[in-house]
Amino acid sequence: MNKKVISAAVAIALGSITLTACQHTPKAVEAVQQVSAEQQAQLFSTQFIEALWQLSPTWALYSGYHKYDDQLVIPNDLSRQKTLAFVAAQRKLLSKIDQSKLSDSSRIDLTLIENLLDSSEWEVSTFKSWQWQPSQYNVAGGFAQVINGDYAPLEQRLSSVLTRLTSVDDYYKAARENISNPTLEHTKLAVMQNQGALGVFSDDLIEQAQQSQLSHEQKAQFKERVLAARTTITKHIDWLEKLQADLEENGARDFRIGSELYQQKFALDIQSNLTAKQLYNKAVDDKQRVLAEMETLAHKLWPTYFPNQAKPQNRQQLISQLIEKLSVKHVKREDFVSDIRQQIPELEAFVNDKNLITLDKEKPLVVRETPSYMRGFAGASISAPGPYDKKANTYYNVTPLDNMTEEQAESYLREYNHWVLQVLNIHEAVPGHYTQLVYANMSPSLVKSLFGNGAMIEGWAVYSERMMLEEGYGDFEPELWLMYYKWNLRVITNTILDYEIHNKNISKEQGLSLMMDGAFQQQAEAEGKWNRATLSQVQLTSYYSGYRDIYDLRTDYKAKQGKDYSVKAFHDEFLSYGSSPVKYIRELMLNK
Repeated sequence: MNKKVISAAVAIALGSITLTACQHTPKAVEAVQQVSAEQQAQLFSTQFIEALWQLSPTWALYSGYHKYDDQLVIPNDLSRQKTLAFVAAQRKLLSKIDQSKLSDSSRIDLTLIENLLDSSEWEVSTFKSWQWQPSQYNVAGGFAQVINGDYAPLEQRLSSVLTRLTSVDDYYKAARENISNPTLEHTKLAVMQNQGALGVFSDDLIEQAQQSQLSHEQKAQFKERVLAARTTITKHIDWLEKLQADLEENGARDFRIGSELYQQKFALDIQSNLTAKQLYNKAVDDKQRVLAEMETLAHKLWPTYFPNQAKPQNRQQLISQLIEKLSVKHVKREDFVSDIRQQIPELEAFVNDKNLITLDKEKPLVVRETPSYMRGFAGASISAPGPYDKKANTYYNVTPLDNMTEEQAESYLREYNHWVLQVLNIHEAVPGHYTQLVYANMSPSLVKSLFGNGAMIEGWAVYSERMMLEEGYGDFEPELWLMYYKWNLRVITNTILDYEIHNKNISKEQGLSLMMDGAFQQQAEAEGKWNRATLSQVQLTSYYSGYRDIYDLRTDYKAKQGKDYSVKAFHDEFLSYGSSPVKYIRELMLNK
């Protein structure tokens, strides 16, 4: 088709979508229908993303798209109705495209968008976590992204903050109106994280504005609005604390969501070829396989660490005693963050020396202490820039052990001992999350980069752990392999734990036993994982689900390539497809 005609179609369609996220004109549809299905799909994806960012400006800024940074959506009924209208409008546009005529890549893009629309509608109309999860309401993250970014001059970013601040009070008023029959667990988290949010609106922020090139009037407004935001957040914390006290005294909603909602959420979030129950059964079987591998290593290591002591006949006791013996080797409490920082260059050197994956030296990784407003969910995490802001820092968030007692810290450090800490850094940093997310930002498909599948993202990080050891990281040290299997057993147990909590209603005591007695976890780690399992649903299954799917794909890919197989080629191609569900990457890699 003539390029001028295509451009006209694009201009008409995009012009219609800028009027509102939920409307399209007959002329736009007619123009789109003049182009090929492939061109229609690309056009639709472009307008969908722009319309989504208008609907969800905070999501946009987390993705590195800063056109709407000054907007803070009020989470009220009007915003939910806009979401449902957006879903309906986008589905209507999707129906105009003949997907049977699309390339595999474009068809997968539209499938990802369809899943996102389904998830959005389900969240608003069926799951309704906006009612019972008070921890959803916290303005700090979006403000911190704008304040700490370097994508624009300071004055431009502060101006966005200044406008955004006008909505803080309405935001929290809407939150309080939404909250109904909440869980105690999510209420406690909301208290803690909103207390951390106060740190974002600090005196340092006010001083930063005062020293900037903002006008005198803007500086005065800035100070006034920051102080007002503090007051608003403090008021909200007070309200939450009273709510928490009431829930503790009179009872609260169970954090368990039940089998029906669990199965629905699993299908939408994981996007696997397996059902939740099928994955659970697979995990139960894999648990026994890993325990058998651990037993073999335990027999090998026993004479070294217990030369004059008879081996226990019980498998669990044998493995447990060796793990306990090895776990005392760990970093000092005060060196936890710095030791992690020092290990990253070692991992990068190994990947480069072994030629495992192409690493981009231009994309920085910064190890930092986890910001206060993000604490309370995970001890280590990655905060990556979106594909619009590819050169921005990726942060490896590590929570220091300052708030732990000596007993808690020792338990935690034994869990993340000398060997496990290395596996953790592989998982979170190189070649795990950090590396994968850099690749995701470089994908030619913006859809695949933006709407990442959690199971693929977490599965890659888990896969990379074993891959590194298979390639010789640690010189095949049996101690490292034993601890790796302990870590891998935790991944498997995460799936079993999450499923049994929501589908079999297991108690905390049963959950802790599953982790400590069945998977050799320390008390602090088990308590932390139980806490995390009460705050999320399905997410804990994503690690194992993605890991198994990637491993199975590599096996089939290797068989297809034969003598031409290259582990580096597999990794580079696999990661080039953004954060798509593995089942779709499988199609792209095996059906060529």
